[in-house]
Amino acid sequence: MSTSSTVADLVAGYADHLRSRDVSEHTARAYVSDVTDFLDHAVHSTKLRRRTGGRTTTGTSERNSFESEQRSPDGDGSSQQASGTRIDLADVELDDLRSWLIALDDAGAAKSTVARKIAAVRSLFAYGVSNLGLRNNPAARLRTPKKDSRLPTVLKPQQAADLISATENHRTGGTGSGRRRNEDVANGGTDTRSSTADDADQGAKDDPLDAAKRIRDAAILEMLYATAVRVSELTGLDRSDIDHRASMITVLGKGNKERRVPFGTPARRALADWLATRDLFAGPHSGDALFLGVRGGRIGARQVRELVHRYGSDDPSAPDIGPHGLRHSAATHMLDRGADLRQIQELLGHSTMSSTQIYTQVSMQRLQETYRRAHPRA
Repeated sequence: MSTSSTVADLVAGYADHLRSRDVSEHTARAYVSDVTDFLDHAVHSTKLRRRTGGRTTTGTSERNSFESEQRSPDGDGSSQQASGTRIDLADVELDDLRSWLIALDDAGAAKSTVARKIAAVRSLFAYGVSNLGLRNNPAARLRTPKKDSRLPTVLKPQQAADLISATENHRTGGTGSGRRRNEDVANGGTDTRSSTADDADQGAKDDPLDAAKRIRDAAILEMLYATAVRVSELTGLDRSDIDHRASMITVLGKGNKERRVPFGTPARRALADWLATRDLFAGPHSGDALFLGVRGGRIGARQVRELVHRYGSDDPSAPDIGPHGLRHSAATHMLDRGADLRQIQELLGHSTMSSTQIYTQVSMQRLQETYRRAHPRA
């Protein structure tokens, strides 16, 4: 195959390459977006056009139009305009990659974002070498910026209990009763939800679909905190992935690696309540998906993030977190209660211990804060 093609064809071939390597859907989507952003930058690069004599364009009229194209405020060009433009990966040099990174820095991109984008273009050029006959790989010479050493934001145990009980508060319109019921979560993990009978009593006053949404949301919050799974792993669950007798779920993690994760009594009861209500949402396209949106399809990660933020806003003292914040919180709380770090690594599905060790820093930071507040000679 040739290293020269339209941007659209190059991106399509790269996307197929990622799918063939069993890259997760989330990573593939991010990488395709990143390389499209870079290629758009490259075809608008004055240096590259001057160096190649305009070979990055489809013709003279398009080449002349580059100077008059309107760029977006953050420095990115229009990927739709670039998609039909021809580019030869063999013409791209290290300076082109560096100018793109400078543009990202000028736009205020976070170091973690830049690191991911560098990984994406490295992957693109590695694809060019292995599949397109590319001889030179300038991306291999890029240095990944060191990530900021910020520790993850976590909830306190009582704040986590209050978040999980927030669906009850939305039903009753109050806050105190839900929080009183959930003080037990911070002290040992008793059931945080009302019984199905209580739900049925209140259901006489509620719209059935609204009541079902709260039951679903409660199950989602319980499962996120109980299992510490990633949001993509939660939304990918099917009913057949639940082992009710063993209180375990089978999740498909990064790199298509399966792992079994336990959950406790509160989550088991929340799941039972939801499964008894699921048919209100189910439709022709529901399949075996565990959690459904109101239109009957598998619930998406964005919907889950929105509901976590919405219920979390009930407690102004708690930090604003998303589903991943619940994952961080669960891991930190387990470590605080004496869980072995290796077991936490297995539970979270981390491939290396270094990813899990950050929770020891969070736990130590919390210990230091408690010491400074409580010790008379701190």
